[in-house]
Amino acid sequence: MKKHSVAAKASIWATLFLCMAMAWSCWAAESTGDNPVKSDTKEKYRQEIMGGKGAVKVDNEYVIGYRDILYVEVYGEGSMTVGPGSPAGPGSSAATAATPGADAQGAVRGRGAGAEVGIDGRVSLRNIGDVYVVGMTMTQLADYLKKLYSTVFDKPTVITSLVQSNSRQYTMMGQVKAPGLFHLDFPTTVVKAIAKAGGMTEWASSKITIIRQSNELVAEGGAQKEPSKGQRFNFDYDDYLKGKDAEKNILIEPGDVVVVH
Repeated sequence: MKKHSVAAKASIWATLFLCMAMAWSCWAAESTGDNPVKSDTKEKYRQEIMGGKGAVKVDNEYVIGYRDILYVEVYGEGSMTVGPGSPAGPGSSAATAATPGADAQGAVRGRGAGAEVGIDGRVSLRNIGDVYVVGMTMTQLADYLKKLYSTVFDKPTVITSLVQSNSRQYTMMGQVKAPGLFHLDFPTTVVKAIAKAGGMTEWASSKITIIRQSNELVAEGGAQKEPSKGQRFNFDYDDYLKGKDAEKNILIEPGDVVVVH
């Protein structure tokens, strides 16, 4: 009988120790989310790993636009997004899969898991309702939502991620086999844009014009840039094939119109 009592006590103490360890690990995981590593520290260690090859050009932060699909989670509370398949996390297959029905040019894509930014610039989130997010970077969104969710939860750690980019588009016009709107999901040069549009038609000349309109939603260094006047760039495909003016094969930006003459 005495033996059984000692074993029972040992079991209780082991259970208590396990619960305390789990609680400590959860607290530690949450606290690290509130103390991000500074940018200069990241760059310092990157230089050490890369052997001091010098600073590289860092891409501008993504700026949220209309019809983008976002995933928002409060650590320990689950997904806050309202939409099809929203309980899925950003790393799951459901969160990255788009609904079938996209057209050949990718101008219209299905709604993935998460919350869609509506035409009014707002996204619907649990516990706080509709929130205006267009024009914010993902970092700004996380900071903003942390303040809002602090009125609902005690010291919340907010996780935000972009599930699907639908707002960044450019237009292909003129003598290409598949003109239309295209999504800018990755860095795309003029030549790549032509290839994505099926290539040039047999009536096309080598002359290409890129018209860049003002787009204040494209951030410069994580901040809003001042509205600018439209720009015009010329590109000669034949010269490019001959190895001339390779620098004119510029990267396409959201809102660009590419005309193949």
